[in-house]
Amino acid sequence: MNAPVLEFSDVSKRYGGRVVLDHLNLTVERGEFVGLVGVNGAGKTTLSKGLLDLCHLDSGSISIFGRDSRRSGARSHLAYLPERFQPPAHVRGRDYIRFYSELHGIAYDEDQVRALASSLDLDFEVVAHPIKTYSKGMMQKLGLLCCFLVDKKLLILDEPMSGLDPQARAFLKSCMARLKQQGKTLFITTHMLADVESICDRLAVLHQGQLKYVGSPKCFSEQYGASDLDSAFMNCIAAEKEPALQ
Repeated sequence: MNAPVLEFSDVSKRYGGRVVLDHLNLTVERGEFVGLVGVNGAGKTTLSKGLLDLCHLDSGSISIFGRDSRRSGARSHLAYLPERFQPPAHVRGRDYIRFYSELHGIAYDEDQVRALASSLDLDFEVVAHPIKTYSKGMMQKLGLLCCFLVDKKLLILDEPMSGLDPQARAFLKSCMARLKQQGKTLFITTHMLADVESICDRLAVLHQGQLKYVGSPKCFSEQYGASDLDSAFMNCIAAEKEPALQ
């Protein structure tokens, strides 16, 4: 049997006396799109950093395609976009893309870059300019372009819609739909529930260090007696219940 793409097993993390992740368990299967949601400071980024071996976990383990995530080889099949994507400001966008491609062993293909830029509503002429001239949204599109360019089986995107206007968000959702058709696996962290509803197969609600719900967006609304995910989320984090699995 194939191992899950991601498996978080009994993961715990404290910062001083504050429990950020409390014996968390979660799996993500191949071809699945999963959204981790929670209020600001809930621990979403900490979990992503633990997955990428960018922070030490107090206990538990994380595997990627069945391999310990602390081994660099386990991470060779993923692309990651951090919440605060900050490439070198003095570098031109095109040079950064070229560097990123070479880092992943991929030849720079300007036609491919042009097509990806168009799919993300990024003016291709912008990549000829220094990154220091970019707006937050343009910088976010550059990061997304690089993630899609290297064609990995797994994408870890931390707040991928951050800084994007409504049109750019619609373009990104179309890109994600194509990734779904290609059988890619997506794990995103976000506090934008509307995006999760339109993109993800399952959502996981992280609150006070624990997963309060893991299941489909539709079942989430039904379980918490709400007509929309925002209301369901408020009901969920207010409820004194055990984590619910669907």
